Amino acid sequence: MNLPAEPNGLVLNISAVERETGLSKDVLRMWERRYGFPRPGRDDNGERQYTPADIAKLRAIKRLMDVGLRPGKLVEHSLDELNALADVRSAPRKDQLAPALERDVLALLQAHDAPGLQHTLANMLMKQGLQRFVLDTVTPLNRAVGEAWMRGDLQVFEEHLYTEQLQVALRTAVNAFPRQSGVPRVLLTTFPHEQHGLGLLMVEALLVPEGVQCISLGPQTPLEDIRRAAVAHKVHILALSFSGAFPLRQATDGLASLRRQLPPQVTIWAGGEMTRRVRKTMPGIVLIPDLASTVNALRSWRAHWVPQASGY
Repeated sequence: MNLPAEPNGLVLNISAVERETGLSKDVLRMWERRYGFPRPGRDDNGERQYTPADIAKLRAIKRLMDVGLRPGKLVEHSLDELNALADVRSAPRKDQLAPALERDVLALLQAHDAPGLQHTLANMLMKQGLQRFVLDTVTPLNRAVGEAWMRGDLQVFEEHLYTEQLQVALRTAVNAFPRQSGVPRVLLTTFPHEQHGLGLLMVEALLVPEGVQCISLGPQTPLEDIRRAAVAHKVHILALSFSGAFPLRQATDGLASLRRQLPPQVTIWAGGEMTRRVRKTMPGIVLIPDLASTVNALRSWRAHWVPQASGY
């Protein structure tokens, strides 16, 4: 279950750990202060240095956060305990297709067969249609690939290959739909330090077949630029995606700030694993903790939308 050590047991700096684990530098520093983990060494210049054991445990914690657990309850456990907990938390499969497809995709990744992976994803997309593909295939595949990476069955570059090929398949399918110019206009992005743009693309793939005009800025947009873009495009909905590792306070403060600064007719959606940890009501913010709720949120918005003279 343990991840293999980095070549020659080399330590990594904080930027490399951010890239390897998907946990931002701010999160790593905050956990160091708050929980006493990780406890990186320092090089001659005082820069943090993380061991392969640190990275393995951080990966395991990240995967458990993605299924709703809190980091403060996880850092005290050993890597073996975290892996056992992840095995217990793995969602049961509803049919026999999912495990077979996941095994095929993992085998293609381990064989470094990019054309085969591209063909497999495109074939499933064609059979299922874009929305079913996202909900029934991509969501469990993402989980399976993430769990394989956590166990050490996949290397980082193999997971990156999966993400890249999936993004190509989704973007190709999204672009096949006619460009919409109607209602609603939805702006999609993430906050700074939220690196994962795949969630944005999956949301776009659910909305485009519903006739939504999607404007994607990609990930990591400064808050002031988000505000400016929402006003400039006169969007009806601002959709923001948060992974499970994103700091809760940073997210809620940023959302509250945007709510105060944007016109009241702009609806703000906050989606992703982080929203499962929100325990207080957030006036003017619609929380969408899972992808399957996205289309229902859209239909609810359409049922209540009143055209504005300002063009919204």
